[in-house]
Amino acid sequence: MESNVIAYLNRIGIEGPAAPTLDMLSRLQYAHLHHIPYENLDVMNGIPISLEIERLFDKIVTRGRGGYCFELNALFGWLLDRLGYRVTNYFGRFWRDEEVVPSKRRHHILQVEIDGEKYIVDVGAGAAAPRWPLMLVTDTPQVQQDESYRLMRDSIYGWMLEEKKGEEWRGIYSFTEEPTLAIDFETTSYWCSTSPDSKFKKASMVAIRTESGRNTIAGDEFRIFKAESFNSFVPDSQEQYKLSLKQYFGIEL
Repeated sequence: MESNVIAYLNRIGIEGPAAPTLDMLSRLQYAHLHHIPYENLDVMNGIPISLEIERLFDKIVTRGRGGYCFELNALFGWLLDRLGYRVTNYFGRFWRDEEVVPSKRRHHILQVEIDGEKYIVDVGAGAAAPRWPLMLVTDTPQVQQDESYRLMRDSIYGWMLEEKKGEEWRGIYSFTEEPTLAIDFETTSYWCSTSPDSKFKKASMVAIRTESGRNTIAGDEFRIFKAESFNSFVPDSQEQYKLSLKQYFGIEL
């Protein structure tokens, strides 16, 4: 394997050969979500976002940072391609926490085909990201530990990924099976990272899975979710903020 692939695998705690199998794909996605945070801190700090693989590799692997969907899924798709997977990029419309129809497609999704079966792979959906790949089949609940997902067909928006909350199914994002080129994400990523109307410019959003739950930041509030407990706090100083960022997300700005 090339040195950059080995470095990426080391970044997410995967050792040894990584043959392009479904089992390995599941391991890679799970490990990625537990080692690399979803975060928009560069956007909030006015630092330009680049989707060039070399720049993404430097930020996420070399400097130990995270990113948002256009960064995380672009680099993860690159890794999967290098490992021998058949990867197709899709553009999605993100519905989670939206009260009206989202005005634009602003989510990068990966589709991986293995032995004739298609799977949705996503390490860039923040707290909504499934632990493991989801088979692209209609109206079939797919249980992942304490979480359940399903993919439905919508006559207008195509595939709709839903998550179960209590007894209710709620949409996460929709997409169609139209292959998307890397350059197609550039304009939307630029809008998301620079427009004052973009939600990514309004508040800090950080998330990472942990073995006992997940850690998130919403605005200034750190939220620590565990199986049997929940804790939240707002750092009382910039120094405390930096220490907490390192402790709970492994991020050093």
